[in-house]
Amino acid sequence: MATRRRYRKRADRHVVAVRLDLDTAGFTYRKWGAEQRCKRGDWLVDNQGDVYTVDGEVFARTYRGVSAGVYVKTTPVWAEVTTEPGSVATKEGRSHYQAGDYLVYNAEDGTDAYCVGRATFESLYELDE
Repeated sequence: MATRRRYRKRADRHVVAVRLDLDTAGFTYRKWGAEQRCKRGDWLVDNQGDVYTVDGEVFARTYRGVSAGVYVKTTPVWAEVTTEPGSVATKEGRSHYQAGDYLVYNAEDGTDAYCVGRATFESLYELDE
């Protein structure tokens, strides 16, 4: 792996999101090459056309509302470029990546991981150093 570096979401990149605040056990769906799970309190997010769920506690800690249904990520992430294909366990399930994609972490210690394709990551994030 390359060196892990700190990034911030670009200021003009917002998401549209709705909290799954229903009396439900949640649901499963297929994405990133595996089955993903969400539960009551998680968020259904549309990130520039890429739709997925985010754990409720993670969303509350890393996003803030700017208008009804529109949110921006306010916390930094740490990311590194992968050198070979693989997968990573996330809060929602397992996500698969290809060489050249980014492994992204919501915490500097490398926890709360997910993966993002190279072109998408580079359009959404910028170095924060």
